[in-house]
Amino acid sequence: MSWFRSALAAACLFAPAAAFAAACDQPRQVDGFKTCADVAKAEQEGALVLYSPDPEANQAALLKAFHEAFPKINATYLRLQTGALYAKLMAERQAKTYMPDALTLTDMTFVIDFKKRGGWMHYESPEVAAYPQNARSEPPGDWMWGGIIVAGIAYNPTTVKEADAPKSWADLLNPRWKDAINVKVSNSGLQHETWFMMKKVLGDDYWKKFAELKPRAFDSYVQQYDRTVSGQDMVISTAQYSGYLQFKAKGAPIAYVNPTEGQVAAPEVMGIVDNAPHPEAAKLFMDWFTSVPGQKAYVAASSLYSARKDVPPPAGGIPITDIKLLAPDDWETFLKTHTQFVREWDRMVGMR
Repeated sequence: MSWFRSALAAACLFAPAAAFAAACDQPRQVDGFKTCADVAKAEQEGALVLYSPDPEANQAALLKAFHEAFPKINATYLRLQTGALYAKLMAERQAKTYMPDALTLTDMTFVIDFKKRGGWMHYESPEVAAYPQNARSEPPGDWMWGGIIVAGIAYNPTTVKEADAPKSWADLLNPRWKDAINVKVSNSGLQHETWFMMKKVLGDDYWKKFAELKPRAFDSYVQQYDRTVSGQDMVISTAQYSGYLQFKAKGAPIAYVNPTEGQVAAPEVMGIVDNAPHPEAAKLFMDWFTSVPGQKAYVAASSLYSARKDVPPPAGGIPITDIKLLAPDDWETFLKTHTQFVREWDRMVGMR
């Protein structure tokens, strides 16, 4: 079993954390969590900027919860899909313009590249000790898994009968879904993983056959679900379970399929950016975010899973230990396919 699966499987996801040294000898207890940040200085800085690919509503809800805990800190965000977000960040840093304090990435290609560039600020939050060793950087202190994304298939039950609905990733190749299926754009790390895993599980020809369906690609899972709920599309490939939970909670006509091959799983990575303009606020945010209060707020805002064993699944969601997860066995091998994926994916979705 891969290290990723080992970290997420029933027995290993919640294994005891390895020995861990916090950034300070005596972390301060603040509102249900421990911090090594200078809270007074953080409040004097008075601001926090988060760069993230999460939908605007999710980020707004998360930062509202942080602001309620620390009303003297005005938290704002910038949202772009992961690839576009990373390109913007790189352009800013090349110009020696430092805007974000904290950064979320959903593509390990960029997470590792940013580390090689010295982009992560090293800060060993005392709260990260509660995370499995494989859900944080090695050595600890650069980044950690802010959330776990899982994705399968979704469809509109008012336009697709349950008996006709796909039951597997292989079923998506049925010609009936031509011009009626949507996917994510190549900027999506989750889409890269799905592309990679389907080639491994179902063979190299899978995406060649899938291309014949002429799928539509969208930047956000919100767009994918909006189109399917409205009847513009019939099926979603690489449908985020979190999106399903959110739309279902609103009463939308949407059904979710746990494919027989398994669901694709991807980490949503969070860390502090080197040269952060508000470093103490960034440390305080990181400590809060990785704590039980912060993770509960994040799960409520995003409907993603937490890697902490003491944080329950998102509302309406099944335990992650009940899901068969598909993820790369070797991240280095996965990362080397990024250029190929982008080239092939852009060509496929540009066929319309």
